[in-house]
Amino acid sequence: MVENSELRKAGLKVTLPRVKILQMLDSAEQRHMSAEDVYKALMEANEDVGLATVYRVLTQFEAAGLVVRHNFDGGHAVFELADGGHHDHMVNVESGEVIEFFDEEIEKLQKAIVSKHGFELVDHNLVLYVRKQKV
Repeated sequence: MVENSELRKAGLKVTLPRVKILQMLDSAEQRHMSAEDVYKALMEANEDVGLATVYRVLTQFEAAGLVVRHNFDGGHAVFELADGGHHDHMVNVESGEVIEFFDEEIEKLQKAIVSKHGFELVDHNLVLYVRKQKV
């Protein structure tokens, strides 16, 4: 089982709640999920995992590098599996939808700006807050 090896690689003990939460994050149609979203999905799948356990496990996953926490729209935390690939985000302010994107020009421009100011880019997180254009 892939989940077991992922947990072991991250230095976490393989427990049923951890495996269920990791499976839920991996199989969910929605890539960015709050702890409440994970909990509701587990309940709908008749999995007996409490909300406090979901919060605790997601925090453990974040510390172990299995998930990335994002605080979009005023501190509401959502989690996504850490797949190693960099991408930026757009958040639809009307629906809350999170859209992932990658743009090479934006990446180059950010590095150029940082360099121009005498720095080296270590990491970044770009979030654009958007709404559908009015026609």
